[in-house]
Amino acid sequence: MAEAGRSLVLWDIDRTLLYVGEIDRQVYRETFAEIVGRPAERLPARGTGVTMPLAIRSLLLDNGVPASDVPRLLPRMVELLPQRLAAHQEDLREQGVLMPGAVSALKAVLEQTHFVPAVVTGNLKPNALLKLEAFGLDAFLDTEIGGYSSDDEHRPALVAVAQKRAQAKLGGAFTRSNTVIIGDSLEDVRTGVEGGASVIGIASGKTTARELASAGADAVLDSLEDVSRLLGKITTLTRTSPKR
Repeated sequence: MAEAGRSLVLWDIDRTLLYVGEIDRQVYRETFAEIVGRPAERLPARGTGVTMPLAIRSLLLDNGVPASDVPRLLPRMVELLPQRLAAHQEDLREQGVLMPGAVSALKAVLEQTHFVPAVVTGNLKPNALLKLEAFGLDAFLDTEIGGYSSDDEHRPALVAVAQKRAQAKLGGAFTRSNTVIIGDSLEDVRTGVEGGASVIGIASGKTTARELASAGADAVLDSLEDVSRLLGKITTLTRTSPKR
């Protein structure tokens, strides 16, 4: 039985909750070299929020791999990428950093029983879990419910994936009216606008507050540090109130 007034809160990971610096790019380098057999000269752009399968496709094509070879090589790289990131687990803990206010914000959302905190991310699910677990952030999220690029390389499609999983687990319906994404990139905004969710833009990445607003974010915050303001925005956008 669904609890009345429940809302799905979908967190982006990279540059919203945490930042792993060059580790992702190093993993792309290692994976490309192993699968293709030579070093990659051009790497995916930082902080774009695109899904990993699309980033890998660009990585292959930008480094001169014939388009005809991509369907064969891409699945192999998708399979290898989590293994390569797992080998850098200690680096994640040592080099990665939490974004300002991330833990307090996650705790505050989790404590609101009418919010269902999960993730919607361009990461493959194993990569997402490795990053979250490195900082203990998985404790604040229902990682079974989220949407990952392992599910679909088209990021807006991940909203429906997360909504269906939430409905299957909790009952009730999750739609645009009671789903919100919290993220830092233009891809996060597009995911909500096209996928069916409100968006709270966090200007903690490479995208400015003005750019997030212009792209269609329903609300924009400079960081996650003002927890009460964040909770207020989520409540307003999802039209919910705690069950009495």
